[in-house]
Amino acid sequence: MLKMAAAMLEKEKEVKKLEREATLKERVPPLQLSGLTLQDLQSLCKELHQKIDMTDEERYDTEVKVAKNDKEIEDLSLKIIELKGKMKRPALKRVKISADAMLGALLGSKVKESVDFKANLKTVKKEEEKKEEVTDWRKNVEAMSGMEGRKKLFNAGQ
Repeated sequence: MLKMAAAMLEKEKEVKKLEREATLKERVPPLQLSGLTLQDLQSLCKELHQKIDMTDEERYDTEVKVAKNDKEIEDLSLKIIELKGKMKRPALKRVKISADAMLGALLGSKVKESVDFKANLKTVKKEEEKKEEVTDWRKNVEAMSGMEGRKKLFNAGQ
């Protein structure tokens, strides 16, 4: 069984190697540098640099896609684990209990007297709002009209 698996692995490696060589021959033809002028060599170098840039961009894009897919797979696997119920919390029941019973449960039998929580609350005194005197607005308008009224406002502001 192990011998068969090892033989299959070797066959797969050979097939991948042959496929790789075929794609390299297809994408990158062999270089013919003999008999080329300086101009031709420079243009060839520029073309090769452009191809290298293109492959680097494609490699970066695929790496980003793979990283994004890995993150998504991890998130989905966490959701599956949560849905399976391993981290499921039981539903809590609402219990009505008095303050004395709660203190008794928390502190044990140390508290024998009933505690009045309302007695410990602070009382807040409301300040009475200051009410302005209501005067006849007509008198106020007459008093403040003209230069005399402006003088009064100016003096009141100082």
